Amino acid sequence: MATGRRRGIAASPTVWLVYAFVAFFIALVGGIFFTVLFNSFASSWFGGWLPDGYTIRWYRFAVDEFSLWRVLRVTLVVALSVVALSLLIGVPAAYALARWNFRGKNAVLLLLLLPIMVPPITYGIPLATMLYEYGLAGRLIGVIVANLAPAFPFVIVIMIPFIEQIDPNLERSARMLGASPFRVFTRVLLPLATPGILAAGLLVLVRTIAMFELTFLTAGATTQTLVVSLYYAAFAAGIRPTQSIDAMAVIYMSTTTVLLLLALRFINPVQLVSRVKQ
Repeated sequence: MATGRRRGIAASPTVWLVYAFVAFFIALVGGIFFTVLFNSFASSWFGGWLPDGYTIRWYRFAVDEFSLWRVLRVTLVVALSVVALSLLIGVPAAYALARWNFRGKNAVLLLLLLPIMVPPITYGIPLATMLYEYGLAGRLIGVIVANLAPAFPFVIVIMIPFIEQIDPNLERSARMLGASPFRVFTRVLLPLATPGILAAGLLVLVRTIAMFELTFLTAGATTQTLVVSLYYAAFAAGIRPTQSIDAMAVIYMSTTTVLLLLALRFINPVQLVSRVKQ
């Protein structure tokens, strides 16, 4: 027992060091977030810990100057379209890869991993060049297609483990009872794979809203998502109040934070695995 106590005391400096690092990281991120938040409501802030006054006029300025409602509408349309199309393509493809063994399967899986693992800029430039040649870039369809390139492989990679955990005997039993392959897929497989579909959809939604490179390369003046519009607001020519840029940043951070909290709440991998097993 004495030896165990000495080991606990010896290990305590390491534990405290980890706690100190986590606390420093939280304080750093929190300091950045609250600085941007307070500045977005500040009427003026010349030194001191807090602004001299508060106002919401910078949010109205962002709405008028940066066409914020249009940007949010475009962001929503692009994100939901990418989620719907990637699920429509990815779920059946994941079922085929999970259930069938064929020559070259590992090569197909490797190709699906490439858009996820490599930086988007490496394939974004040739992809944007192709979209410009076909007249799709600069339009909403071009932004959706560009974001779809890494999205549906992401869905496939997420869905394969969920489908593999579903007992194939359930599908065989349904077929023996006279169900067609389509009814087996829609009435048996999809309800059991709903947690995985929810996980894939939410993660693709977060990924699409946060995707800068592919959207930046293919978006036009009226098809910018929120993250690209925020970049132009911060770095485009001209003088703009920093408070209005911070207002857009708060909206962007709030949107992604809410989605992240939903993801952490509903798509915990351990929780999803247990649900699939049940």
